[in-house]
Amino acid sequence: MSIEVVVFLVVLALLFDFMNGFHDAANSIATVVSTGVLKPHWAVAWAAAFNFIAYFVFPLKVAATIGKGTIDPAIVDHYVIFGALVGAIAWNAITWWHGIPSSSSHALIGGLVGAAVAKGGVDTLIAKGLIKIISFIVISPVLGFVFGSLLMLAVSWIFFRSTPRRVDRWFRRLQLVSASLYSLGHGGNDAQKTAGIIWMLLIAAGLSTTNDPVPFWAVLSCYVTIGLGTLLGGWRIVKTMGQKITALKPVGGFCAETGGSITLFLATGLGIPVSTTHTITGAIVGVGSARKLSAVRWGVAGNIVWAWVLTIPASAFMSAVAWWLGQKLL
Repeated sequence: MSIEVVVFLVVLALLFDFMNGFHDAANSIATVVSTGVLKPHWAVAWAAAFNFIAYFVFPLKVAATIGKGTIDPAIVDHYVIFGALVGAIAWNAITWWHGIPSSSSHALIGGLVGAAVAKGGVDTLIAKGLIKIISFIVISPVLGFVFGSLLMLAVSWIFFRSTPRRVDRWFRRLQLVSASLYSLGHGGNDAQKTAGIIWMLLIAAGLSTTNDPVPFWAVLSCYVTIGLGTLLGGWRIVKTMGQKITALKPVGGFCAETGGSITLFLATGLGIPVSTTHTITGAIVGVGSARKLSAVRWGVAGNIVWAWVLTIPASAFMSAVAWWLGQKLL
């Protein structure tokens, strides 16, 4: 593998990382924008800053899972990395264009699976790691739902004697804290996924080994890039996340973001790559359900779930095609 190909694929990985921040910015800012607590340009700057600060908070357990726990490192070459990244980028672009809150994380997992199977068949997959990741397609939104709804019920009980104006005033301030925590969890989990891909590439190129730590420059560049992507924002998805699922007030936004951030902190601490999209959607639905079931637009939520179901197989198919094209082009 030539150094030129390595550099090209690192740039392609950072492009995916940028799109991850751009695509998933709505997860971090939709609630705080839709409740009117922050103007959009301040919200994305706030989220981007905490995406980067996550670099100093979380250990690199998620990067290790991606780098060594999804597909057999022995079959990884530049064609597999190319196919995985192109498949994930293509699916992200399609869902962003249509305003669908799909998962960049699962697009990347699907990309790795598709390219690996195209090269070496299903035996190249590491079942233990993939089962853990796939199980959290269900677990992370359920945890978000549980934490979001419990927080909403607790807040309603604690503040039941307070006037709506007083509650609104308090939670406009507190939502700044919850938004920063969620953005911290987003950066901590998602930036590491791209760092894991770059590490996988460097191992395949003979520039690193599985016993070496993830290179400092790779991790730092991923955190900077995802922050820049968030700064530019994915505006097409903000409306779906912020208002179409359920109408939110600052108290609801606080509970959704806090419930989502608890889930992300737990998953990142365990080294599990999860979908920030799934997590915050579950938390928003939980907040709406705690008020009343009819407050949730279940049709919109159902359409989002279909996007979740399709993400891994769709990105896997695209990455398999990209793997085949990569052999012709690289």
